[in-house]
Amino acid sequence: MVDVVDRATRSRMMSGIRGRDTTPEVIVRKYLFSHGFRYRIAPKSLPGKPDIVLSKYRTAIFVHGCFWHRHPGCKYTTHPATNRAFWREKFRENVRRDRKVQRLLEKAGWRVITLWACDLSPAVLAKAKKKISAR
Repeated sequence: MVDVVDRATRSRMMSGIRGRDTTPEVIVRKYLFSHGFRYRIAPKSLPGKPDIVLSKYRTAIFVHGCFWHRHPGCKYTTHPATNRAFWREKFRENVRRDRKVQRLLEKAGWRVITLWACDLSPAVLAKAKKKISAR
């Protein structure tokens, strides 16, 4: 199947995909701040640059987009119709890197919480808050 837009347009569209300060990240940060948690955003000193780091609680939070990080069973975990081999490998590498980063952080004594962009309900945020507080 051929892409419906030319290369330059697709490149411009893809360059608009942000890597930080996404809407789901901002939702999580506002929730945490409103509940008294103070945090750092994407510190380069930790493996994988977690989206949110609560040093006081030795907790790293990743707010994953379902498409890029392959949320199992999610309706947003779709597969592009073109260049399938490239995307299959890209997604496989993303998931592999996510697992590796989580292992590295846990080995260094950090608690890792992964939140999915499609599932940021008040109940899920409250559960994450409880995990952070439970030392």
